[in-house]
Amino acid sequence: MKYYFIGNLDYLKNLLFFEIKEKYEEGYQVNIAEYKDRVTRAKTYDELLRIYNELNNLELRSDFKFVEPTDWERIIEEREKFTKIKVEKIEDKILGGWLGRCSGCMLGKPVEGWSREKIYEKLKSIGEYPLKKPYFPIEIFDDKESVKPLTRGNIIRAERDDDLDYTLLNLLVFERSGDSFSSEDIGNAWLSRLPYSLTYTAEREAYRNLVIGLKPPTTAFFLNPFREWIGATIRADLWGYVAPGDPERAIEYAYKDAIVSHTKNGVYGEMYVSALISLAFVYNDTLMLVKEALKAVPKRSRLAESISYVVSLYEKGTEWEKAITSIMEKYGVYHSVHVINNECIVTAALLWGERDFTKTLYYAVLAGLDTDCNGATCGSIIGTMLGIKEIPWKWIRPLNDRLATALSGINEQKISLLAKRTILLAKRNYN
Repeated sequence: MKYYFIGNLDYLKNLLFFEIKEKYEEGYQVNIAEYKDRVTRAKTYDELLRIYNELNNLELRSDFKFVEPTDWERIIEEREKFTKIKVEKIEDKILGGWLGRCSGCMLGKPVEGWSREKIYEKLKSIGEYPLKKPYFPIEIFDDKESVKPLTRGNIIRAERDDDLDYTLLNLLVFERSGDSFSSEDIGNAWLSRLPYSLTYTAEREAYRNLVIGLKPPTTAFFLNPFREWIGATIRADLWGYVAPGDPERAIEYAYKDAIVSHTKNGVYGEMYVSALISLAFVYNDTLMLVKEALKAVPKRSRLAESISYVVSLYEKGTEWEKAITSIMEKYGVYHSVHVINNECIVTAALLWGERDFTKTLYYAVLAGLDTDCNGATCGSIIGTMLGIKEIPWKWIRPLNDRLATALSGINEQKISLLAKRTILLAKRNYN
């Protein structure tokens, strides 16, 4: 088994430290301190892989109340079915989704990984909390040179980001294979187009597994402790775009994509966002949108519980700042790149944003955590709901209809042309 790992001993140890925490979060009977000590003291690959095998054979705790399958048939049993809704006009909304995603990503990208407190302190120090205009002012950054292309007045295009690379990559997959694309098609597209050095967490481990010859869904769980983090969620958008008003189809696409790298709540996150986007073609009320999209998520999962908690805060009339504080008190135990706490922020931004594009993006990013992902996801959803005609031009103009990408063989793209290609697929797919 040791030949199925690429990396040095310290890297494997680091993966196992994350695996121990992941197992505990998934509800397994794991003594965290004991296992961490054993991993620390291990001297060989064989010792570490024996520990890994032990972790894979643990039983669930008796007090773990959640039911979180990854196989499709059991997911279907645990969630409600959607009804397809006829959508007449999609062009304006798909362009709004693409541009909204690019705008939200660019807003969140320079503060990626910053805490809510750090963002607040930096903006407060120059008298600009909350933001007064789109995009962050360069004055709040210490390393101004590296973030300059991402800051107010200096943006000339949507810069390369994995949140945008995957949307384009999935467009290429769907153009080539259409409705019948498989999880293996997704994996092959990664290997041919996606630079390994620009993959992160779950996608990087899944990529390694693809290289050594493993196939989905094994690629998602073998030595991949990040399998419930946010990576699959940021790949959801194209599936919603090409299935307007048909969330059942959108979540099936999302599932096939997600299981390349994720399991359980990591998969549900992509399904949830794909449903939000598909339904954004139909709904104009964000509360109704969230409640309907929640059908994509197994009812007895941690993700369903967390989203329902956010909805309850909104329905009680909780003020925004207090709501985010409550959310982080309850779900801040998860890593800052985990799907659960970040999906809570996405959901909260949509609800408290109340169809206001600017407010939604600000709420998505000013809450901290995975800011570029959350900004991009919220921008995509609200951009689809509003359509390009209702998105303030001050967000769109700085992008100059340009998208940079790191995908192999692909040069800078016109965002409007990507939207047109998506529209063609959506129309073909819908009929």
